[in-house]
This record gives sequence, structure tokens and C-alpha cells, in this order.
Amino acid sequence: MEICQNFTFKINPLHSQSFFIMFKYIYLFIFILMALASCKSEDDVIISAPPVVNTDPVQYGTPFTQIPNTTDIVLYEVNMRAFSSNGNFAGVTSRLDNLKDLGVNVVWLMPIYPVGILKSAGQMGSPYCVRNYKEVNTEFGTLEDLRNLVNTAHNKGMAVILDWVGNHTSWDNPWIDNKSWYTQDASGKITIPAGTTWADVADLNYNNAEMRQAMITAMKYWVLTANIDGFRCDYADGVPADFWKQASDTLNKIPQHKLIMLAEGTRKDHFSSGFQMNYAFDYYGTIKNVYQNNQSATSLFTTNTSEYNGIINGGQKLRYTTNHDVCSSDGSPINIYGGFQGAVSSFIIAAYMGGVPLLYNGQEVGCPTNISFFARTPIDWSINPSLPALYKQILATRQASNAVKTGSLEAYNNTNIVAFKRKSGSEEVLVIVNTRKTSINYTLDAAIANTSWKDALNNNANVNLGTSLQLAANAYMILKN
Repeated sequence: MEICQNFTFKINPLHSQSFFIMFKYIYLFIFILMALASCKSEDDVIISAPPVVNTDPVQYGTPFTQIPNTTDIVLYEVNMRAFSSNGNFAGVTSRLDNLKDLGVNVVWLMPIYPVGILKSAGQMGSPYCVRNYKEVNTEFGTLEDLRNLVNTAHNKGMAVILDWVGNHTSWDNPWIDNKSWYTQDASGKITIPAGTTWADVADLNYNNAEMRQAMITAMKYWVLTANIDGFRCDYADGVPADFWKQASDTLNKIPQHKLIMLAEGTRKDHFSSGFQMNYAFDYYGTIKNVYQNNQSATSLFTTNTSEYNGIINGGQKLRYTTNHDVCSSDGSPINIYGGFQGAVSSFIIAAYMGGVPLLYNGQEVGCPTNISFFARTPIDWSINPSLPALYKQILATRQASNAVKTGSLEAYNNTNIVAFKRKSGSEEVLVIVNTRKTSINYTLDAAIANTSWKDALNNNANVNLGTSLQLAANAYMILKN
């Protein structure tokens, strides 16, 4: 560092005057300081870094604070194209009171995003063929309509989760311009998901870090922009576990949100990757075979045990007798389980043996048709008007029972009859279901023979069991102590 000017100062002792000398030295000192300041080099200048810009959207509304614990969830799946005659958000909003009354506390909306047109499948295209991850399908309404649905549900004490399609996009999604974001064959051609016939969608490449970040940003967008409460993640087995971990870690940092995460898949690593629930595919296959093909009823206990083996503490299986895939391919519960009685009795088994129960729209009124999600198939809500009250009673009894939700399971093996006890502390609940289309004389297990109960579905009427029980076709009993 240089001093810009040299100074010479000579004092003649013959003419010294103390005041004059002091004044000159003070003047010299000030002048040198000013010279040093004016000659500061550019290297000494400190430049502040530009501020970090947050590109996240502003949080809309107030995050919902009544998210149920996983074991308390009663999940309801909405197929927008079937739920109302207009097939839109407003049609769902108008029936939220019905869902609340039924006992539902979490509403799952099938994909609400624009549907791809290029290589489209079916009459209206699949909602799982996403053309844009950050837009609302105008078929269903506007963003404001979605927000109104979510707000109304929250005001009624219900959470709302969106269906998320992470494995693939439509062929006309803007992401397709980033070819490296997609899986390619040896010739560099973008492929459909491996092992599928899903020609309407392009498979995403999870080795690409930019695509991963764009996916997480899009998921975060809906939590903030529409104030939703989590995701049901489609074909979660097709997406690597480390991505789900990366996504859930990011989403869980959003202030004031406790998110529900459901994986459509069976991998046990879903639970260590941030999901609370995944699918009970095997259980559905077993219960269908018990009812349709007279498979031994004892196989349900075997499947129940195997599905929970190795799952981390707190992880739950989603138990269902129908959903959008099942109803579209296998038929309605009325068809699968041999009538209304079979549809109800199979649901009781699935909802009470373990896991989180799912209802698919129309199930509670015994909708007999195969509901498509490729076209408009409006449900007739006026049929079987007494049936919703029965489902309400079944769900209310379950929700009021810690024994059913978290208690131990004691199975009583029988080829035709599903019988089991759930117990928590002093509370006990006994479920007995005839899985056959014919009347069965059931010899009770010694552990439950000659015991007394109250009938949960019949005004808590007293029931005294002997050593045997005559059960009509697909008959069911829910007894409590």
C-alpha cells in the first residue's frame, strides 16, 4: 500500500513556539490519515453476495391442523369423472357433508392435472397421463375451485390428498423437450415404462438430478398453492426409494404441514423413505379368491401376517375391497363378492383385521357398475338409500375401538368362516363372517364358545354364544364386550 505524498517537516529550535509546533503535528497527522483513506486499493473493497431468492409460491390459506394419526385414517377415493353428473370439483364439494357423515376423514382425489392428448388412451384419456404437473385440468374446474374444495373439507375436519404420478408423463408434457429426463433405449428413443403396455406415457429417468428437483418442486407447489395435505403416489414401486426419501425430506420441511403419504406399491423400503402406508395388493387378491373361488378363509390370516412382516414400527397397509383399478378391471364389489351381503361382509373383514380402510366412490351405495376413469360414468347416489347408514355404523364402530385399530389379533381358523378377536386392554371385539354363498353351521372355537357379547350393529343387543352358530350366506357379526 502506497502513501500518495511525502512530507518534510523541519523545526528551527531558535524560533520554536510550543503552540505552533503542536498545531503543525496535529495537522500533519490528519492529512496522512486522509491520504491513506483516499489511496485504498480495490482489493480491499468487500462486495456482498446477492440475496438468495425463494422461488416457492406463497402459502395459500392456513395449513390444516387436524391430520389424523395413520391408524385413525378412513380414506375415501374420488374419481372426479364418476363422482358427480358434472364431473368436477364443485360436484365433490357439494357432497362433502355426505362423506363426513359416513365417517371419512381423508379424501383422496384422483389426478387433477391436464391429461395428455398425444397417444392418448381411452375415450377421454387417462388421468394418470399427466400433461403438466403444475396446472389444473379445466375439465374439473379452476385452481380456485380446487382451493374451495380443500377449504370446505378442512372446515369439516377432513384432509385432502392428491394423486401424484411420479413414474411417467404424457408424450406432450413440456418436460419431453429435456430428453435426458426420460429413459431411452439403445437407439436413443424415449421408452414407455418397462414391463408395461402403457403406450400413452413416457418413462422418466431418475438418474437425472434436474428432473428429480423439478418433480419435488412440483409436489411442493401443490402443498403451498392449494394447501393440500399429502399425496397418494401412483406406481411407487417404479420410482427409486432414494427419490421418495429426497422428496419426503423436502416436503416435511414445509412449515406447519403434517403430510399424509401413501405409496401404491408393496416395497418395504417405502416406509423408510417417508411413506406411512402402502398397498395391500396380496390381501385384495386373497379376499377375492376366498369369495370367488372358495379359497380357504384361513389364507386371509396368512396373508395378513406376511404383509406386515418386516415393516417398520408404525407402517400400515391400505386395505380395500375395491378401488379405481379394481372396479374398472374386476367389476364392482357387488359383482366380485356375490351381491350386497358379500360386498359388505368382505369390507368388514378388510377394515377390521388390520391396516387402514379405503372406500371407493359409489361403494357405500352399492353401485353395481364398472366405474371407468377413462370416461364419464356418473354414480346414481339414489340407489340403495339405506346402505350408507350401514357403512357409517361399521366405520363408527371401528373408529371408536382401540382394539380394532391397534389391538392384538387372535385368529380362529376355519375353511369357510373368518373369525377373529381384536383386543386392547380390557376391550375386546369379535368379528365373525361367513365367506360362502350358502348357509354354514359354524362350530365355535373353544376360546369364544359360551361367551357373552353385545351386537355392535344391532343397538348393542345382548348376544350369548353357545358352541355353534348357524350363519346365513355371507352373514356377518361384529360383537363387543
